[in-house]
Amino acid sequence: MDAGPIRNSWRPEGCDRVALVLQGGGALGAYQGGVYESLEAANLEPDWIAGVSIGAINGAIIAGNPPGRRTERLREFWRIVTENPVPPFGCSPLSFPAPYAGTAAKKVFGALSYGLTATFGVPKFFRPFFPGPFVAPPGAPGATSYYDTAPLRELLLSLIDFNLLNSGAVRYAAGAVRVDTGNFVYFDNMRTIIRPEHVMASGALPPGFPMIEIDGLHYWDGGVVSNTPLQHLLYNSDDANMLVFQVDLFNARGKVPLDMSEVMSRQKDIQYSSRTRLVTDTYLRLHKQNERMRRLLERIPDDQLEEADRIEKARLVSLPEIAILLLIYQQAPYEGSGKDADFSPSARERHWNAGRSDTDRTLAHKEWLQMPKGRGVVLRDIHRTG
Repeated sequence: MDAGPIRNSWRPEGCDRVALVLQGGGALGAYQGGVYESLEAANLEPDWIAGVSIGAINGAIIAGNPPGRRTERLREFWRIVTENPVPPFGCSPLSFPAPYAGTAAKKVFGALSYGLTATFGVPKFFRPFFPGPFVAPPGAPGATSYYDTAPLRELLLSLIDFNLLNSGAVRYAAGAVRVDTGNFVYFDNMRTIIRPEHVMASGALPPGFPMIEIDGLHYWDGGVVSNTPLQHLLYNSDDANMLVFQVDLFNARGKVPLDMSEVMSRQKDIQYSSRTRLVTDTYLRLHKQNERMRRLLERIPDDQLEEADRIEKARLVSLPEIAILLLIYQQAPYEGSGKDADFSPSARERHWNAGRSDTDRTLAHKEWLQMPKGRGVVLRDIHRTG
């Protein structure tokens, strides 16, 4: 089922669907808010959203609100999770002078912000379990995780119209992994009635967050297996021509680390970004193989083809045209391995503004928004082309 384009939005000629693919990345997810704000300003509303972890949360807020209110709701979510008082200080990390400090001071500030998050949590998002995992009874959420995510459920209910989310006006999918089998699953509103628990399951990263039970089964963050839902989108394309905005929060490319802090940061980037490149490269190879097979089958007369060959030839006639625009967050020089847990207002604004800037620069390349007629699949990345 394809809900069709959102009213008042536009599509490039020959484009059947605009899709938004949102990777996981904790506090870095504010970057995705900036990306969406830019798309909304350009009237490029997505009609297909797939997300993992914080991407699933941002995606649910977008799909669960009408056009015109989505950016407002995204901003409200990020304001709530970054401007709450942190005990015992009774103030927000906004009071620290990171926006005006030099690189060394910003490194200290980032580490301090990460420490505050690790110690006290984010009041409207997650909070530490008391007693902790070494005291709680076996099997209890407090025995298998460090933080309680119950506040997130209330926050989702306050920001998302789940009736609208399940209406199919925008197709939505959240990636998670079953704890007992290790299999990756997608909660897709074309097949599942999405509840807050489905969104929370996609962001239940162990050992910090507790597994989420849904209908007797337990789920963890989809990033445990794959941090990008691109594969789900591509393999359910229904041969539609798509303009895909793939928003990654971890960069596969980076400098060789010089100290342990950089080692930990680089390790996290590789761990959570490599699957994106693998999925993209695999799909491109598959698409090229299909094109070669199509050309070969066209050279053979129909009366010499077996029935299975004729079916395959008919399928290959309508290979989709897909333009994938990569928007990859570029880590600041002073950000360390705790960058995805820096819920300070200054980090929020920095990430949000980066997302908007990168998207504005991408949309300025009008030719990138066109379907790649005769070329199958193309990838564009503003950070590799300048």
